[in-house]
Amino acid sequence: MSGHNKWSTIKRKKAAEDNKRGQIFTKLIKEITLAAREGGGDPELNSRLRSAIAAAKKANMPAENVERAIKKGTGELPGTTYEEVVYGGYGPGGAAILIDVVTDNKNRTTGELRHIFTKFGKELGDVSSVAWMFEKKGLIEIDGTKYKFDDIMEIAIDAGGEDVVITGDVIQVFTAPEDLYKLKKVFDDKKIETTNVTLTKKPQSTVQLNENDASTMLKLIDTLEEHEDVQNVYSNFDISDELMEKLSK
Repeated sequence: MSGHNKWSTIKRKKAAEDNKRGQIFTKLIKEITLAAREGGGDPELNSRLRSAIAAAKKANMPAENVERAIKKGTGELPGTTYEEVVYGGYGPGGAAILIDVVTDNKNRTTGELRHIFTKFGKELGDVSSVAWMFEKKGLIEIDGTKYKFDDIMEIAIDAGGEDVVITGDVIQVFTAPEDLYKLKKVFDDKKIETTNVTLTKKPQSTVQLNENDASTMLKLIDTLEEHEDVQNVYSNFDISDELMEKLSK
């Protein structure tokens, strides 16, 4: 299981509610704007926009904010010009880190991310040396305390899902990106509640970290995710369930 998803599980355990609501909204607005700019303003025809709107609803973003961001993306309203950039680097234990960024000033963002890596004794590297380790996937998450893993796995595989894993109390179903919402509809039709539906980048292999390296890696990822221009952070590190439980406390 990828370190990014395990870190997400750890954060859910450590904090019931993220108090940085304004920062979350800013990141969501950027993603909605870009999604609409790249694929149009109709979420039925634009899976990236559909995922962004779903995330906005989950964060309780007002509908007018979503609509305004879409219109900025389609050019119906004036707005800031954003650029998508992907950065790469290596963290503790040699684990790879891939960072999706949306920025209006690439030079500023590059300098700030380089400073974060330096703070943890690491260097921002060449993204081409990291990006090949990850594959674009659709991801559906389901509460493992409400549903049985075997039942979800059977439904997912029958419907074309590629992989099903469980991390903590979260069942994660991976699909080809183009099949994400087809599989989501299958779960909806069976009255199975999904807690997260998104596009992600899944590592093709993982690096096992010891406690010291894992602790440093989690702090590095947390610091990166706090940056206002960072949309997503992915890593190929892995840790044992016992260590995950320990770091969650």
